[in-house]
Amino acid sequence: MANKATFTDKGTLQRGKACLRCRKRKMRCDGNRPACQQCTHAKKPDGCEYDDGKGKTRTQLLRETIQQLQQRVRELEDPEYISPAVMLHDPHPPMSESSSSSYDSAGSTPISISHSPYPSGMSSPSETWTHLPVSSPSPSPFMSDIFFEDPRSYQSSFDLGPILLDIFSPHRHQCGLGIHMGHLRESLNLSPDEQRHPALMNSIYLWACFVSRPKPLSQHEESFLSQALDGVRDGLRKGDKLLDVIQASCLLSLYFLANGRLVEGSFHASAVAALAVQCGLQTAVSGEGSYNPSSSRERLDLDHIRPGYQEGERVLTFWQVYNLDSCWSVALRKPRVALDSEDPWTSIDCPWPQDITDYESGNATVSNGFPTVKTFLQGDVSGGFSMQTWRAKASAIFSRADQLAASWRYRLSGVTYPEEFQVLELTINRFLPTILPIHQLNATILEEKHTLIVVHTLIQVSVLMLYQRFAQDDPVTYDKCSAAAKACVAITKFVSEQDYDYLDPIIGSCWTTVAEWLICEITNIESAWALSMTSTDVRNDISTILYAMTTLNARFPVLGKNLPYSFSARLSHYNSPRYIDIKDTKKDG
Repeated sequence: MANKATFTDKGTLQRGKACLRCRKRKMRCDGNRPACQQCTHAKKPDGCEYDDGKGKTRTQLLRETIQQLQQRVRELEDPEYISPAVMLHDPHPPMSESSSSSYDSAGSTPISISHSPYPSGMSSPSETWTHLPVSSPSPSPFMSDIFFEDPRSYQSSFDLGPILLDIFSPHRHQCGLGIHMGHLRESLNLSPDEQRHPALMNSIYLWACFVSRPKPLSQHEESFLSQALDGVRDGLRKGDKLLDVIQASCLLSLYFLANGRLVEGSFHASAVAALAVQCGLQTAVSGEGSYNPSSSRERLDLDHIRPGYQEGERVLTFWQVYNLDSCWSVALRKPRVALDSEDPWTSIDCPWPQDITDYESGNATVSNGFPTVKTFLQGDVSGGFSMQTWRAKASAIFSRADQLAASWRYRLSGVTYPEEFQVLELTINRFLPTILPIHQLNATILEEKHTLIVVHTLIQVSVLMLYQRFAQDDPVTYDKCSAAAKACVAITKFVSEQDYDYLDPIIGSCWTTVAEWLICEITNIESAWALSMTSTDVRNDISTILYAMTTLNARFPVLGKNLPYSFSARLSHYNSPRYIDIKDTKKDG
């Protein structure tokens, strides 16, 4: 039932009792609740708020959020600073009257904001946080109606866009996003037509909130997710800035997959791969005189790309799509979309990716006259030695190993392996010496370490997938599979607690494959009673992998909440004295 307003003897509303919207617009307010007549007539009843001590308004809630973010800024300025729990309070003293409100519980409890997206020992972004503007001449690029019915009427105390970009920046390699962060930050100050597509910006802000879990920014995930999805639909409808839309779709797909929303993630992965092929991203960037099938069809808004870092983003965007499509097609058991076939329309001629700074300086090759992936899988490992190239080559090997393993349906005859298997093994043996070895992982910078952990794991799991079909019939292939599994276990021992926050979620699927093999290996050992005492090392390896899976799943629930426990239950069947349970037992199925 609506509350009646308090009027003076002259029939006018008492001073200070009008709603905030009527006060701002200097309109006569009748003071009715939950919405006055003016707000109801304007079809904005949700925007009718009262600042009279009867509950926190959306304005006050936003101020509290800003206070949290200011504390966050201090943490990022000084990595060693440990902030205490901050008690948020109402900046407006309550008046004599008080009653319940729909916002009573917001901010009424202490909120700890000591979380930082940067691991201990890792330097914070190079930008100086103290130079944040004290006022914003235009609405914040991510402001929505989270707090206000009319966000344009509010001038924030500082722009939150750069803060979200700085939170996201160390995670861009984890997402596979090859983008020039400096130019991206500068674009925030450009006109709307010159800025990056809202779909891309909101996808980046979504990831920034996601990696901030469980702290305050994570509460805005649903809002940014909705805006990013709307932005993708709008970009596809208008057909403008499609490279941004493709990058955004990759981020959205990986966001869904990392959260265990596999159907949605699979849908977006397939859709963005189809769009990338339609745009001709798999073809050579340049090369006058060479056949380019995309030149004979609609250019789909890619003609504006200029040489330099923009051309580099085009190359990096294709390989972002390729990694997503190739690796997750294996994990999800679905067909690949970005096929590297003999058809010139789908043949991958895009040059291997380099670092975005190499494109800007002109040190990267953007022309290519041969099938990139096909040539590599035939054993030619030359060309491209960047972290981005290693990641793409690992994806190619991973996908090819799964393809061969799935297509071979016969038992191994004699000691001769199928020719295709031998060729892929040759490629692997030639490729591994070109990358930094496992034992030197801690000698690299963090971004490279995280990439190399994924690259080495993908390669070893590729060997495991390639030969495990023959392992029961051939001791040589059995030893190869065991060695690959042990190599994966050795890699996990280089993963620190902080590293888990920055790993590509596909590594969870790889660890699942390793755990399956180790369980089978224990089965084989236990069935041979004379060798039963040798299973201790394998049990220790399983405990290591299960710990890694559980730790990753706590950050990215890509494995599902029950999968690590299912492995734990299977292992307990053997009553191992070395068995280590996973923290808490599974609750209620």
